[in-house]
Amino acid sequence: MDTFTVGKIVNTHGLKGELRILPSTDDNNRFKKLDSIFIENKKGLNQYDIEEVRFHKNFVLLKLKDINTIEEGEIFKNCLIKIDKKNALPLDKNEYYISDLYDLKVQTEDGRMLGIIDDILFSSANDVYVIKRADNPKPLLIPAIKNCILNVDIENKIMTVKLLEGLEEI
Repeated sequence: MDTFTVGKIVNTHGLKGELRILPSTDDNNRFKKLDSIFIENKKGLNQYDIEEVRFHKNFVLLKLKDINTIEEGEIFKNCLIKIDKKNALPLDKNEYYISDLYDLKVQTEDGRMLGIIDDILFSSANDVYVIKRADNPKPLLIPAIKNCILNVDIENKIMTVKLLEGLEEI
């Protein structure tokens, strides 16, 4: 089964086993359209039915069936929430699932290889791609803005970027 991450369980909420989710999706309402989710932990991927979805500040609160106490919910802390890719929302042109961006090779517009996308930092202004470089232990941070991101080729797993002045330290 082809899955991708839509959030991370950061804590419990209340005493009845609700899970506090930090979403990694642009549309938090997508959680209301789901009947079940997968939770990935060290033991693997397990499916859970959703009983209720609520929102609190920037978090999604999930109540899962058969998880009824804070103790039962705590075992999921720091686990990833995944869904089957067939349940994904459709994308517009030049939109990508965040999970598809991880491990993309990143090159400059002249073909110089910079590294791979190792992490994505989310902020209110714009996301920032963290590039792991083979020749430098310090990661390269590239803002996810049109001036920098020239092309994203998911099929060939490569992103072409324009390095704005001051982005790259040698």
